[in-house]
Amino acid sequence: MRLISDVCRRVSVLVVEDHPDAADSLAELLDLTGYRVTVAGDGGAALAAAAADPPDVVLLDLRLPDQDGWAVARQMRARPGDGRRPLIVAVTGLGRADDQRRSDAAGVDLHLTKPVDPADLLAVLGRFARALTTCRPPAACGT
Repeated sequence: MRLISDVCRRVSVLVVEDHPDAADSLAELLDLTGYRVTVAGDGGAALAAAAADPPDVVLLDLRLPDQDGWAVARQMRARPGDGRRPLIVAVTGLGRADDQRRSDAAGVDLHLTKPVDPADLLAVLGRFARALTTCRPPAACGT
């Protein structure tokens, strides 16, 4: 695992997961790997967190207690903002082709089916983190 350098702006990740153990485990992994993490347990909390502190990445479960993750993704995409668009990654047990089409239609960038290998998730995030980090000097982040 490659840690993001402390001289780089930490990439922010919003974990949206209604199962506390899964959310806490994922948040701890991401924090230990150098990401700045916020956790939301339902769609309403996710939308409020994203409005208060827009994340770089949203890891979004699609089965949430108050609304489905597709509705959350659509609402995040519809919000006016500063032109920044978070990477939205569905991390879900819903893996049928129709589920993936619904993710595409809702504005989800990547659809991963649980169980997701932590190394695979970190590799995906690492690719985007390199593009999102602000480093001084640039070589400090391996760019």
